[in-house]
Amino acid sequence: MEAARLAPSAVNRQPWRFVVAQQREMLDELCKSYDREWIRTAPTIIVAIGDHAQSWHRGGDGKDHCDVDLAIIIDHITLAATELGLGTCWVCNFDAAMVSRSLGLGIDEEAVALIPIGTPADAAPSQPKNRKSLDEIVEFR
Repeated sequence: MEAARLAPSAVNRQPWRFVVAQQREMLDELCKSYDREWIRTAPTIIVAIGDHAQSWHRGGDGKDHCDVDLAIIIDHITLAATELGLGTCWVCNFDAAMVSRSLGLGIDEEAVALIPIGTPADAAPSQPKNRKSLDEIVEFR
């Protein structure tokens, strides 16, 4: 969580907060929003919550940078967890309304992602990643 605390955000607004679920009752409630066997084994699930009222909105077009800021911070959390030898995954495919109700989120708050964290299984198979080549994504001018 220290890596999250130090993460950058647009105009340093830090429009976020986190619920770190470790009690079985709260973990079970969160797992109802994304019912997969592997997430039920995680001893911790961090809920990343963005606050759209606190986020910076770009002048001119009003773009809300809440999602951008949360993406940065979630990446910091997953990288820090991996560095500590923990397994994690950024989960966006969950019932956000259910999580919002369970946590009593405010009108401007949004549960952006669930971040389960735990010890990876020894026999967890490593899947090759299908990534675009650099020449498909980088343009030098």
